[in-house]
Amino acid sequence: MSPVDTTFRWPVRIYWEDTDAGGIVFYANYLKFFERARTEWLRHLGVEQQKLREQVGGMFVVTGTQLRYHRPARLDDLLTVTARVTEPGRASLTIEQTASLQPADGSAPILLCEGSIRIGWVDAVQLRPQRIPTAVLQALAPGNQ
Repeated sequence: MSPVDTTFRWPVRIYWEDTDAGGIVFYANYLKFFERARTEWLRHLGVEQQKLREQVGGMFVVTGTQLRYHRPARLDDLLTVTARVTEPGRASLTIEQTASLQPADGSAPILLCEGSIRIGWVDAVQLRPQRIPTAVLQALAPGNQ
């Protein structure tokens, strides 16, 4: 039996606002694309961040990033941005993310950027680390994705 693919995929279209003076995606915008994909991935799993903040008093914060750029994206490109937990923990998670170009001809995706994003759970008021709520950890478990 082959392992279940737990990678979440989210489409992102490149607009003028995403590009720099050279007509390519500004490097920092990949972090925005990754953030959007993580948010949609959590929503897909039934984890609504605003509701958690209001009901549980905690939230996720980014504590570290590491990115590698392979090729540029350009205006009107359609990307697929992925998110997948690689290091689950009780107070933090490491999420592997990629942004790939989806060629119009249907050929294989082209990797543009890949990264590792570490997020931690904190008290929303004091910003002190806390354990991730059990319900959130259960939603993130491989069998639930």
